[in-house]
Amino acid sequence: MADHQEASVTLPSDPASVAAARRYVAEVLGEWGLPDDAETADSVRLIVSELATNAVQHTFGQSPTFTVDIRLERQEWLRVGVTDSHPRWPKRLPAAVQQDNGRGMVIIRWLTAEAGGRLSVTPTEDGGKTVSIALPWTVGAPAATARGC
Repeated sequence: MADHQEASVTLPSDPASVAAARRYVAEVLGEWGLPDDAETADSVRLIVSELATNAVQHTFGQSPTFTVDIRLERQEWLRVGVTDSHPRWPKRLPAAVQQDNGRGMVIIRWLTAEAGGRLSVTPTEDGGKTVSIALPWTVGAPAATARGC
């Protein structure tokens, strides 16, 4: 068994890419043995949707693409990161009742903490950032294959 599995996809910063990112991650996790109806699968799909939405909406056209990286390390940790080239890091906004947006990072933080994971933001060499989560991998089946794009 490999020490890790990884997959990656780069998509245009377009609203339609959010659904594409979510589908891609769901397919990879399925290949790695995570049932589609597992609670973790639901959480990861929602987290990816929120991270991809942030990469599209909050880069103000300054990041023409974003990349989703998925890594399964030693059948212990699932790491999912979304990288864009915009320098502004996500901000924790108050989730006011009338506010239509601004809750994405709150949702991501809650889901990550609920699963016993961690959230991090790291700078990239080109001045952008990667927002990533690490979750304990609780699937008993071995990961099937590595995938990359």
